[in-house]
Amino acid sequence: MTKIFKPEKIQISSLDKVNEKTIQEFIANDPSILGLGDLVLKDKERVQPRAGRLDLLMQDAETNRRYEIEIQLGKTEESHIIRTIEYWDIEKKRYPQYDHCAVIIAEDITSRFLNVISLFNGFIPLIVIQMNAYKFGNEIGLVFTKVLDEMPLGLVDEDEEVAEATDRDYWLKRGTNNTVKMADEILEIINSFKPGYELKYNKFYIGLSRDSQPNNFAICRPKKNYMRLEIKLPKTDETDQIIEKNDLDEMGYDVRWGAYRFRLNKGDISKKQAIIKDLLENAEKNING
Repeated sequence: MTKIFKPEKIQISSLDKVNEKTIQEFIANDPSILGLGDLVLKDKERVQPRAGRLDLLMQDAETNRRYEIEIQLGKTEESHIIRTIEYWDIEKKRYPQYDHCAVIIAEDITSRFLNVISLFNGFIPLIVIQMNAYKFGNEIGLVFTKVLDEMPLGLVDEDEEVAEATDRDYWLKRGTNNTVKMADEILEIINSFKPGYELKYNKFYIGLSRDSQPNNFAICRPKKNYMRLEIKLPKTDETDQIIEKNDLDEMGYDVRWGAYRFRLNKGDISKKQAIIKDLLENAEKNING
């Protein structure tokens, strides 16, 4: 019979021979423990011009997103927030070709600390992870829990004033008749489970509207040789496994917009209609309830 017990929670800062560098090495050896996706270590103790050293620099293995990570044992301090944001800003300016996100890993997170950080959220991509330690005999187990996620960006309405309206002819020139027709196929699938949607042609994407209002839980980007379909869904292991099982050509998860991206070639929509419909239906329910 499996025995269930309550582990003993301890303060990491009270342990002998365990410091921030120990935790840094532990995370560097297995970045997946943070729950931020498939991360690859880029650097440790990265020297910042006139600003100290960044604990960890990670990069998503499939996208151009980088994470500037700072670790704090014991009680959190305002200076820790400032330092993390400063390192994020330096890296962002040095390497603007990447999407950057600041990450604070702290042991003792107070409500005041969260309140201060939330003031920046929405302006600075910022994630806060609480680190808890539990004693199991002579071993210590670490658990990392995301307590503040970066403010998600709005649906890809991209400010309708900025997202210039175009027409079908515009997209026929950017793509082809075949790839634009693929957007029609996607619309047909959507209307099969939620009637009333129409295509809305914008300068950078073909979106969706219902009752004359943008409702972009999915967008299409016709190209010359294929169409890119983006479906707004939270990234989960379950969804990843479904996508892999159905052999969809995924182009990497867009963390910033919270969307799965797929490359669809001629004939793919009819072949993969069932799984595409499921993903679209889940996305519509996730956004609209």
